[in-house]
Amino acid sequence: MSTRAQRIEALHTAAAERILIMDGAMGTEIQNFKLDEAGYRGKRFKHWHRDVKGNNDLLVLTQPDIISGIHAAYIDAGADIIETNTFNAQVISMADYGMEEFSAEINGEAAKLARQAADAAEAKDGRVRWVAGAVGPTNRTASISPDVNNPGFRNTSFDELRSAYTEQVIALIEGGVDVILIETIFDTLNAKAAGMAVLEAFDAAGVILPIMISGTITDRSGRTLSGQTATAFWYSMRHLKPFSVGLNCALGAELMRPYIAEISGVADTLVSAYPNAGLPNAMGEYDETPHDMACQLEPWAKDGLVNIVGGCCGSTPAHIADVAAHVRKYPPRKLPEIAPKMRLSGLEAFVAG
Repeated sequence: MSTRAQRIEALHTAAAERILIMDGAMGTEIQNFKLDEAGYRGKRFKHWHRDVKGNNDLLVLTQPDIISGIHAAYIDAGADIIETNTFNAQVISMADYGMEEFSAEINGEAAKLARQAADAAEAKDGRVRWVAGAVGPTNRTASISPDVNNPGFRNTSFDELRSAYTEQVIALIEGGVDVILIETIFDTLNAKAAGMAVLEAFDAAGVILPIMISGTITDRSGRTLSGQTATAFWYSMRHLKPFSVGLNCALGAELMRPYIAEISGVADTLVSAYPNAGLPNAMGEYDETPHDMACQLEPWAKDGLVNIVGGCCGSTPAHIADVAAHVRKYPPRKLPEIAPKMRLSGLEAFVAG
């Protein structure tokens, strides 16, 4: 079985040769099992003092076979990169269930489950699959007040976020991930706290892993929730020298394309995209078929916009299989030559000279 160092080397090699495939949604796949409160609790938390239904990350402890099965299904569909089930697994989000003390354990076990699925696939066919440790945005924002009557109020701080993320990332590393994925970024300040935490975790663990950055354009304004354009977002995060930068969630492929094209033109690193399977309908469900999604993503590959593609909310193994089939005939995006200039960002991007 390959070592982490060998897998990271193989990742860079593969990314130069072909478009890499990410997995699809975890949350909507979990919903298919229709777990009730008892299903989420399992035996270990049978008498927990709060309701835990909806705590999807907890399932790595209480329903590990479900999570392992979802990983395996995405690998069978053609995914090269699978994400850990840890989107909300830091102490800030876990506080909703009074489960802060289990955050590190959940991250470690989630990483192990994904690692086992990836290793089992490699043992069968010799192909390396990579595990991305998913680091979500938390349920708080450091840039925006949750109280419209008190715009200066914040319900979290940079240091609180950094501490929570550091614990999470250290546990993911110890569990065996190959990549750290800071994803669904709606507030760049949260993401910058996560970025600092990742670097601190690397120092603590004595390793350096590739970093993937994925933001979220929340609507047709072309901005993140905290107000940045796609280019300004990239300029805010480029100091991390990430393996890739891109967008996920909020939009379907049709609406996401102009912002992926924008990032593709300014980023001197790989570009990733994993949109939703369209926009949710009135019932909160996603109607875009695997074929429709794949046909919308294929032109992105044909036009040289992307290096890594996958799916977010509503996407299934069938979606990922169709996407893989449609993009595999195209070469990966070539990195543009970006002239060395001072590049700054507020809500808008600024280039000096």
